[in-house]
Amino acid sequence: MQRASIITVVSVLSLLAAAASQTGCEKKPEPVKAGGPAATPTGTDTHGHSAGMDHGHGPTTALGEQTAGGFTVKASRDGGISPGGDAPIDVWVTGGSAKVAAVRFWIGTQDAKGSLKAKAELEKDNWHTHAEVPSPLPEGSKLWVEVESDSGETTLVGFDLKM
Repeated sequence: MQRASIITVVSVLSLLAAAASQTGCEKKPEPVKAGGPAATPTGTDTHGHSAGMDHGHGPTTALGEQTAGGFTVKASRDGGISPGGDAPIDVWVTGGSAKVAAVRFWIGTQDAKGSLKAKAELEKDNWHTHAEVPSPLPEGSKLWVEVESDSGETTLVGFDLKM
């Protein structure tokens, strides 16, 4: 009789432990299928918070728009640029006959020497990541955006950081 009670208690505790471990983790969003045109910036933030809130990143600075490889690429950054820090970057890629497979950003020189390339994630209508700012920041540094198509071709554009 006691053996059956012990087995029941152990079984219930095992189920509770399994359930607790499942409720404690945050479900990661489903991967977004890359490609297709993304909308152009509207001046609104797409981080899913109230208008006017900036997560402490600072004001948004539009870095411009360029056309290359059939794509139109617009970029912005939030807050300032501090060597050794990071910079929240948003990029909108539109046009082009190919689908966008990946977008990578880095801050520094075109050859990326001394910089870390960051693969951006597709948000609602833009590509976003925090790009590391090299320390020391090379003279003439820019935000570099590499757009990779589904065929593997890459298009590179550079934007003045407007510091």
